[in-house]
Order: sequence, then C-alpha cells, then structure tokens
Amino acid sequence: MNRHVFHADLGATGHLDPQVAEVLRMVERARHTPYDELGAVKARAAYERSARILDIAPLPVHAVETLALTRRDGGEIGVRLYWPGEPDWTAPLPLLVFLHGGGFTVGSAATHDRIVRRLCTGAGCAVASVEYRLAPEHPFPAAFEDAWDALAHFAAEAGRYGIDPARIAIGGDSAGGTLSAACAIAARDAGLPLALQLLIYPGTDSHQDTESHLRLADGFLLTRKTILWFFGHYLTGESARTDWRFAPLCAPSLGGVAPAWVCVAEFDPLVDEGVAYARRLQAAGVPTELRFYAGMVHNFFAMGGYVAAAKLAHEHAVAALKQAFEGEG
Repeated sequence: MNRHVFHADLGATGHLDPQVAEVLRMVERARHTPYDELGAVKARAAYERSARILDIAPLPVHAVETLALTRRDGGEIGVRLYWPGEPDWTAPLPLLVFLHGGGFTVGSAATHDRIVRRLCTGAGCAVASVEYRLAPEHPFPAAFEDAWDALAHFAAEAGRYGIDPARIAIGGDSAGGTLSAACAIAARDAGLPLALQLLIYPGTDSHQDTESHLRLADGFLLTRKTILWFFGHYLTGESARTDWRFAPLCAPSLGGVAPAWVCVAEFDPLVDEGVAYARRLQAAGVPTELRFYAGMVHNFFAMGGYVAAAKLAHEHAVAALKQAFEGEG
C-alpha cells in the first residue's frame, strides 16, 4: 500500500480489513469474466447470481407488494413495496424510496432485497424499491426520471398507501446513491420536503479522475475499467457528465436539500467524491453525518453475511433513518 494514509483525518488506517482482504482473495481465485467482456445482458445475469453470496440472510417482513407505476412516456416503473407491519391509515408509516446500485447498467430490486428488508425491519418504515430503467437500452436521464417520478408519486399519493407524507426519505447505494442525491436536489426545487437522503458510497462527480479513482483503479473489487464501462453505457455525451442529475457535485447550490447520511469506504474509487459531497453539504448548512468505514471496499454494505463492519454500517443506516423519522438515535 501507499505509505501515505489517505483520509487519515476520518479514521483511515491504510490497511484492508482482514475479512475484506479474504473476500478479495476469493474474488481473485474465482476469476470471473469482467462485465465489459460479457456485455450488458450477461453482466446483469452474472450480477443477479452473485449479488447475495456475501449478504445477510433475508429477514421476514409483513408483506411485499409488486406495483407498476405509470412512467412519463406511458410505460411502467416496477416497484417492490415492503411493509414492516399492517398498513394503518390512522397511524401512517414513514417511507424510504430505495434506489439500487449497479452502475446504471446492472442490479435490480431482487439483488438488493436483503438490504431493503434490513432497513424496513430495522427502521420500522415501508420501503419502495424502484426498478428504474437501465442502460444501454435506456441512457441518461432515464434512470433519474424513473427515480424522481417514483418519489413524486409516493409523495403525492401517500395517503392512499397509508404513508406519512411528512416522513419520506430517499436512499440507495452507488449509482442508487447518485440518483438519491439528485432526487434530493429535485425535491428541494419542487418544494417537496424529505426527511433524509441516505447515500451509500454515492458517485457524485462529473469525471472519474479523482486521486482515489486513479490510486484504487484495480484490485479493490470495483475497477476503473468497470466504472468507465458502466458510464460509457449510461452517458450520451459530454453535456450529460456535467448535469447534476448525473453528477450532483455540479449542482449550482446544495442549500436547502434534505439532511444527509453519507457512507464511504476507504478502499473505494468513489471515496474522494463521497467525502467531497458530504463536505459540500455541510458547507451549505445541510445537517450531514459522514460515516467513513476504514478498511472497506465498494459494495461492502452487501457483505453483511461475512464482513462484520457491514452489519455495523447497517446499524448506523437504520439509526439515521429512525432519527430522521422519529427523532430517535
């Protein structure tokens, strides 16, 4: 490792967590074909097969509904709506609108089912897991449009679902964190108050040229080659790169957006832009909790079945949601 410990002020150690190091060794031994060699369709199938290998066991919830919301072009947005208990219109529940990761190209509500169940049961909130459109079939800004339309739908129709419109949060991991941050900006502009934006190692920058992108380009699960392959599918031109719906750091102002919980991992190529976004939120006066997980890599949040720090991160995320919804720690 580089002798210099990057982000030491946040608790970085410069050393991989032993459990994460073993995960990386297992990945290396497996020698899976890289996504860019598989193509989008086969990459999705591979991700579906592998996404839950290290995840926690699925927790029981009261019910899971499958919904089809009307898309702005007349199509459908699939949603899995998780309930921690029986909906009660006399005591409406808080809601987390969840957006899965996968570089805008892979991933689904199914790949993130176990994480969503953990947040649902832990925070006692309903969770709407959104099946937004994926690239390359649906390039930018399709994913954002679906994410925003789903959020706006639940905010407008909260009473019909037994949801408290005053207690709605947005959240997701990786590309889902990007979409969540962008939706929080759009919500501010639309006058839609949100309780929280839960950003799990989000991408926020227009170009993937930060120090961490270059230093951690290979060998830490998410590679620079894969990132560029993802964004090559999603982005249609240079103008999309500097659009805040893809790169929230490009937003002219972040003042007045929802309070934030930002999770970053020490050995994640996205760590620099995650920290930068949290710092910019704080500078804009937005209540922001930055959680830095030493020794962790991108996607560690989905390794709770093997990596102890992932379960700790789950606890922290649940606490942030509960505090936002109920004023509890």
